[in-house]
Amino acid sequence: MLRPLTAFLIYCAAGIAFAVEPLPIVVASYNVLNYLPMERRVDGNSVPDAPKPEREIEALLKIIKSASPDVLGLSEMGDESMLADLQNRLKAAGLDYPHSEWVKGADEYRHLSLLSKFPIVSKDSRDDVPFELDGKRYRINRGILDVSVQVNPEYKLRLVGAHLKSRREVPDFDQAQFRAKEAWHLRQHINQILEKSPETNLLLFGDLNDTKNEYPIRELIGTKGTPNYLMDLWLADSRKERWTYYWKTADSYSRIDYIMVSPALVKEVDLTKSGINDLPIWNDASDHRLIYAAINPVDQ
Repeated sequence: MLRPLTAFLIYCAAGIAFAVEPLPIVVASYNVLNYLPMERRVDGNSVPDAPKPEREIEALLKIIKSASPDVLGLSEMGDESMLADLQNRLKAAGLDYPHSEWVKGADEYRHLSLLSKFPIVSKDSRDDVPFELDGKRYRINRGILDVSVQVNPEYKLRLVGAHLKSRREVPDFDQAQFRAKEAWHLRQHINQILEKSPETNLLLFGDLNDTKNEYPIRELIGTKGTPNYLMDLWLADSRKERWTYYWKTADSYSRIDYIMVSPALVKEVDLTKSGINDLPIWNDASDHRLIYAAINPVDQ
């Protein structure tokens, strides 16, 4: 039988060990549907430069707070003032993200961005990624977001974000070919990172605007078993449904938002705590649902 003092010391030691064990962190990806001034219908009238409606923003805040991510990747964000607006609203709601990244890209209106509770220790985002299609020069619409965050003194996480060309037809080029070009250049960016540092804890997030059977997604995932392979986290909601986007015009549901992880990061993902947020108000905020992954920040 242990003496009282001995038992107390063992209890304290166990408590200290428990206290320093890193808790899982949550990384989320969310297309926030035009968080920017644009032409909208307001009370039956067309209004130029109308902001995202407050009703939609309120629903957006509730969804983000429900997920409470430590790092939040965003698609369809407006200019830097709009990112600051969301950042301030989240802080008022109890979610403080002091660190941020915003990517200019070729699209003047919709941008990739990121909010983080952890310090951003390096920024390698690319605003200007040119390519050629049918003899003409273009740029990746939203650029490539690329930052590294220092989760704790021993653990760093590299986050690459993308928002590929929408499936909306345009007169100037084939939208599927354009998206394929964007995906190829994004894959080259990832290859450069992993070939230089295979041990990188890399996470790719974003609205990739294609289903997993199409070329852009297959190109980004790569070949299983190779050093540059990215594991697609096959996320689900509380009903085991996997769709992330609702297209009202076609009345269709699809999975076009993704989180993928590098070989070094796979073992640190806790799929039991990862998923798709399915609050009933999801459609009040956006036509996309927030997706998230839990990561144990200890190198395995």
